[in-house]
Amino acid sequence: MPGRDGSGPAGPGSGQGRQQQSGPGRGRMGGPAGAGPGGSCVCPKCNVKVPHQQGVPCMEMECPKCGAPMARE
Repeated sequence: MPGRDGSGPAGPGSGQGRQQQSGPGRGRMGGPAGAGPGGSCVCPKCNVKVPHQQGVPCMEMECPKCGAPMARE
């Protein structure tokens, strides 16, 4: 750009500088991200543990003892 008026040759870049973000993100509520099919669910009130059922989030399960929502262990 000899005259600094934009009439010079085009540069090699496409002008689409998009940043890709990656990293060890965490799951909802600060828990494990996609913790997998194994493990167990635990009641935060009475500490009852039940095996985790694949496809069913622990938060959607009720404690068999007190009825509180379960949490992933």
